[in-house]
Amino acid sequence: MTDIQTLREELEGQSPRSILKAALKQYDNIAISFSGAEDVVLIEMAHKLTDNLRVFTLDTGRLHPETYEFVERVRKHYGIEIEVLFPDAEEVQDMVNKKGLFSFYEDGHGECCGIRKVNPLRRKLATVDAWITGQRKDQSPDTRNDVPVVQEDTAFSTDEKTLVKFNPLANWTSKEVWDYIRMSEAPYNELHEKGFVSIGCQPCTRPVLPGQHEREGRWWWEEATQKECGLHADNLIARD
Repeated sequence: MTDIQTLREELEGQSPRSILKAALKQYDNIAISFSGAEDVVLIEMAHKLTDNLRVFTLDTGRLHPETYEFVERVRKHYGIEIEVLFPDAEEVQDMVNKKGLFSFYEDGHGECCGIRKVNPLRRKLATVDAWITGQRKDQSPDTRNDVPVVQEDTAFSTDEKTLVKFNPLANWTSKEVWDYIRMSEAPYNELHEKGFVSIGCQPCTRPVLPGQHEREGRWWWEEATQKECGLHADNLIARD
């Protein structure tokens, strides 16, 4: 079994590429979670490091048209397969029929995100030994300030298996991400040209004004300490 603490100490000061390289060397059954600009940086780096690149994304059924176009551009640009995960249709149907299409504005986004994002992710993560995310510490000072470059995923590990999560971009800033995208000419979501910085589902995402933190465009009607959808639930668990 991997000594995660030792691995973290070895990788903490290293570059995202070195962290990715170590992750791919350490685990054969590993996948990149893809949705935004940070994840494209990871794909851009990783596709040069392995012939066994595995990428998945979550289709909640509520994404912007530009996001669907973005996923397709990435697939074609890198010539890779992107596994698209969908929520359970009966779970979605039951929630919408009982509570309407916009219940999250009234009772918090936890239930909707749980059905549309977390449950499909949990099913996927049960099939891998490790996963790679684009989390950065400065994405959300209220929930992500302590994100390490590698960790035990306390939210999705089970009694039978310890799931490992790599966050190669944990120490990068948004500027470093975008500098890399421009340098490598990697694809990006066209919504970024319309003032969107952090992009999620269409009803729960809006542009931010100059000077606003990127996370203020997500779930703007809720407290800053709750601006997580559950995909990285350990960010909230750690503060309970």
